[in-house]
Amino acid sequence: MAKSGLASRLYRGEAGLDIIGRRKLWFGLALGLILLSALSFGLRGFSLGIEFAGGNSFQIPASVGTLEQTEVQVQDALAAAGGDAKVVTTQKVGGTGGDFYEVRTTQLDTEQSNAVKAEIAEEFGIDAATISGNQVSEAWGSQVTSRALLGLVIFIAVVMIYLVLRFEWRMAVAAVSSLIMNLVLTAGIYSLVGFEVTPSTVIGFLTILGFALYDVVVVFDKVQENTRGITANNNQTYGEAANLAINQSLMRSLNTSVVALLPVGGLLFIGAGLLGAGTLKDLGLVLFVGMAVAFLTSILLATPLLVVLKNYDPRIQAHNKRVLARRGAIARGEVTPKGAAPRGDDSDDEAVDPESAALAGAAPRVGARPAGKRPTGARGGRPTGGGGNRPGGGKRR
Repeated sequence: MAKSGLASRLYRGEAGLDIIGRRKLWFGLALGLILLSALSFGLRGFSLGIEFAGGNSFQIPASVGTLEQTEVQVQDALAAAGGDAKVVTTQKVGGTGGDFYEVRTTQLDTEQSNAVKAEIAEEFGIDAATISGNQVSEAWGSQVTSRALLGLVIFIAVVMIYLVLRFEWRMAVAAVSSLIMNLVLTAGIYSLVGFEVTPSTVIGFLTILGFALYDVVVVFDKVQENTRGITANNNQTYGEAANLAINQSLMRSLNTSVVALLPVGGLLFIGAGLLGAGTLKDLGLVLFVGMAVAFLTSILLATPLLVVLKNYDPRIQAHNKRVLARRGAIARGEVTPKGAAPRGDDSDDEAVDPESAALAGAAPRVGARPAGKRPTGARGGRPTGGGGNRPGGGKRR
């Protein structure tokens, strides 16, 4: 019978991907990405929108020309008004009154703003009343930032309490570490590519926390199921049971992430890219990047970190040593695995293959049930009474 493909084995949880065994690689990659993000924070910083850095915005009817022409004309108007103001962003926005171009500039005072508006109207040959302008102070952005940070702290505290009550404190630490890693990497990508940080970006950051938490809880729930009562047998180490849980829940997490990324990708690439809805760009970017990173951190970081924390537990340490000692004894031929025929001292059979013996004592395959005791009584095993088909077992009449 031909071997199953990778996709079918992933659906059955039998792919056998060694995620936990390569945890040092994942931790090294995570550390490298954190250092790269920190370096980008220090050297490049963030491209702040006018809500955070302060500035002015002008709404110009889209009938005046193309987006590029509008940006050039506004930049010329800023130069004519004097000062070192410049255009920060230009995007096309749709409204009830029709489409218009929103041009955001650096900070201008009231006199400069009026002069720029008049200059734009003259260059485009339109009425100055059709151009609207707004001025935003950076104090508003600071207030949004402080409230967002407060909301983040409250969210993490509530998540910690929930995970401790639902699972245990080690799972809570691993999950929150994964959430923080998700935020750092998403922010690092924003800093590296120069995405503009707006209030929509902050909302997106808080939104991806819930998605990342859901993905981690799905995996941890399977880990808890596989490791319940694990110290009662010597078949699997804790790391092997956790790795099995990742393989069993990997396809579910992947499907959830793909289904979530499809509408977000449509929002980003179709809404903002093709249709020119620039107001959707900031929210779509952070959701798309954050959800993709959340899937990776829940698989490659959260569970391996949990295994590291659990391996410091004396009970788990002792259990892992028993499992490895038993496998070593089986490999040396000192112990006969369950289900194998015992060998006599003068047997002419071939020597026990250490690799095969080790596999015989390794973790059971996906779907295998632990070997239980042979049932006794009337339904299974040998009858308890003197009846049956044994000669003389019944009474003679």
